[in-house]
Amino acid sequence: MRTRRERTATMTDWHAVIIGFLVATVLSIVGLAIPGIGQFVAGLAGGFVAGYLAGGGLGRGFWHGLLAGAFGGIVVGVLLALLVALTGWAAGPIGGLLSGVAGIGILLAALLVSFILALESALAGAVGGLFNPRSQSSGRARGRRR
Repeated sequence: MRTRRERTATMTDWHAVIIGFLVATVLSIVGLAIPGIGQFVAGLAGGFVAGYLAGGGLGRGFWHGLLAGAFGGIVVGVLLALLVALTGWAAGPIGGLLSGVAGIGILLAALLVSFILALESALAGAVGGLFNPRSQSSGRARGRRR
């Protein structure tokens, strides 16, 4: 049977993923002033933060950066597709049909972009994990006693 520390070291640190997602989200909103580059930098920063907070080296940082980037891309893609679909309903049945088709296209494009941004965040997360080789998921890092 594995100890608590061994189980914690193999689990996903959702705290690190959510913090990385929030960093990427805030920076991408600020990055709207510089289209393309702003979102690229936001994905790198969010992935790095997720990897650093999760700690544990290259692989663990890669995984947490990947999750933070994918989560952000999927959430934004779904919200954008829903916004387009709901906007079309205001134009009646034909508008709803057209915006529904457009919403599906936007959702698929957003999922493709989120896949690319997830890879970018994963690479930055791996670098972040290298800067913090000790796993912060252990009890002492968050102030808990074992």
